[in-house]
Amino acid sequence: MPANLDGQLVVAISSRALFDFEEENQFFEDGDDRAYMQLQQQRLDLPAKPGVAFSLVRKLLGFNTAAGTRVEVVVLSRNDPISGMRVFRSAQHYGLKIERGVFTRGESPWRYLRPLKAQLFLSANEADVRSALAAGVAAARVLPLSAHASDAHPHELRIAFDGDAVLFSDEAERVFQAGGLDAFQAHERERVLTPLAAGPFKPVLAALHGLQQDKTDAMTVRTALVTARSAPAHERALRTLMDWRIEVDEAMFLGGLPKGEFLREFEPDFFFDDQAGHIANASAHVPSGHVAAGVTNR
Repeated sequence: MPANLDGQLVVAISSRALFDFEEENQFFEDGDDRAYMQLQQQRLDLPAKPGVAFSLVRKLLGFNTAAGTRVEVVVLSRNDPISGMRVFRSAQHYGLKIERGVFTRGESPWRYLRPLKAQLFLSANEADVRSALAAGVAAARVLPLSAHASDAHPHELRIAFDGDAVLFSDEAERVFQAGGLDAFQAHERERVLTPLAAGPFKPVLAALHGLQQDKTDAMTVRTALVTARSAPAHERALRTLMDWRIEVDEAMFLGGLPKGEFLREFEPDFFFDDQAGHIANASAHVPSGHVAAGVTNR
């Protein structure tokens, strides 16, 4: 295990995002953390079922080889340390090489993202996600009851992103919220040659682009931009990616159409969007996470 995490994509994930702990979590939500700890201790030898982000994590770890570690996954959890034992045992059962974890027994763990140098944080706790985003870390609230990823692409990591307030800043979204579609389209036409500022997930897309360029035989990457934008506003989004020198494999400019059925066909291991309505529609089809960033989440 390397002594530092420099040069790696570091993903921090809560235990509920990685594994299905919804039955156990009910005890915790009811305020009886002792009963929760006791139940987890009783089930130490019972591997937890895969959770919503399980496929994402498994494929990310697939980029690591004997030659080197390119992705580090760390469990960052409000669980207590004893319950953390079950998390590690469950990971070992499924062959997930997860060796680092921080367990805070009910306290918010987001502050440990800084020393971990994490680029992505996935959690079922909205307050932790918002704190991470405020600290400059890409983060999403995982919906534990989302559909799970398809197993149709075992050697290809597939991730879909919304554009505004996720990959890009919420500049254009603020114009839309204030002035409507016509004002938004005019704003984007006037600024078509001006790249959008980066949103919280640009570093994640850049890291995936790096994995994509440095190909291995074991795993590949396929990315998609799935946005409510339509022509002519599509051009500024694409020109921004060109300015960043980052490519996506697919782009869907849906002009407000529901995203869920399109995502079902793309079959991502995870989808990130800032709007709760889009996530609600998508989560019936694919693993989804709400990015509580930008003007729509204030």
